[in-house]
Amino acid sequence: MSPILDRNSLEIISRSAEQTRRVGMRLGSLLRIGDITCLTGDLGAGKTTFVQGLAAGWGSLDQVSSPTFVIINLYRRLDQSQLFHLDAYRLSGPMEAVDLDLEAMLDEGTLVIEWADIIKNALPEACLWVHLQYVDEFQRDLVFSARGQHYQNLLTNFRGQVYGVS
Repeated sequence: MSPILDRNSLEIISRSAEQTRRVGMRLGSLLRIGDITCLTGDLGAGKTTFVQGLAAGWGSLDQVSSPTFVIINLYRRLDQSQLFHLDAYRLSGPMEAVDLDLEAMLDEGTLVIEWADIIKNALPEACLWVHLQYVDEFQRDLVFSARGQHYQNLLTNFRGQVYGVS
């Protein structure tokens, strides 16, 4: 019998919003310019809460909020690099995402995308996907899936950050 998750996946059960932020912080500390983190999950699954932690771990002191109505929020850190927080919920599809010039964002910083499944065809094959699922008022299920060697290495390092093992 094979495991439900393959070696390029990791599941974490979060039991609070603060724990979801801390998981995001651990991942954020590993992200580099050119990295893409794609988030999926229903409304209330914890995507923005996760990004709050991710941005803090990445090194931004900026306030993180959902970019649903402005489409993209930009967070900075002291070395002048940028984290682009894209919310694809209001985009009509992949072509509208292409018009946002995702490649330029990746040249200048890190990109995290909420509702990434809407624009999946505009994204490179190699990405880190995170599916967040609402379980109850306090609990969320987070499944991380690495696509491409760079993201497999990132997931291995992340697993070490979270569990102290590789």
